[in-house]
Amino acid sequence: MIKLDIAEVAQRSGIPASTLRFYEEKGLIASTGRRGLRRLFDAGVLDRLALIALGRAAGFSLDEIALMFGPEDQPRIDRQMLAAKAEELDRTIRKLSAMRDGLRHAAACPAPSHMECPTFRRILRAAASGAIGTRSRSVPLPPGK
Repeated sequence: MIKLDIAEVAQRSGIPASTLRFYEEKGLIASTGRRGLRRLFDAGVLDRLALIALGRAAGFSLDEIALMFGPEDQPRIDRQMLAAKAEELDRTIRKLSAMRDGLRHAAACPAPSHMECPTFRRILRAAASGAIGTRSRSVPLPPGK
């Protein structure tokens, strides 16, 4: 089997050696030995790193990604976890779309003041309720809003 030292893995994957060492500490990848002071990896580590990159791009934490690997480096991807992440992304997309649309409206709004614009006021109420932005929906609106 082909062995790659940490510098080769870093060069081929585009992942810094420091990150590779961190991934090894977290148990996401495993070196198979050393050549001098350099860690050695099986060539299959590149596929594993690609799966980690895909998981990170989708928003999974490293701990969640670690759960996706079974014994002997075989992926063990929980389809329910994937579906839940897809739903989370859908919610994020809806919030970001609402924020984008609100910003576009505010930029082109013909009202003399944004506070006089009914659409802008609706956007403010949505932000206060947590419907858009990062606040939780459980935050109550002030009385009379």
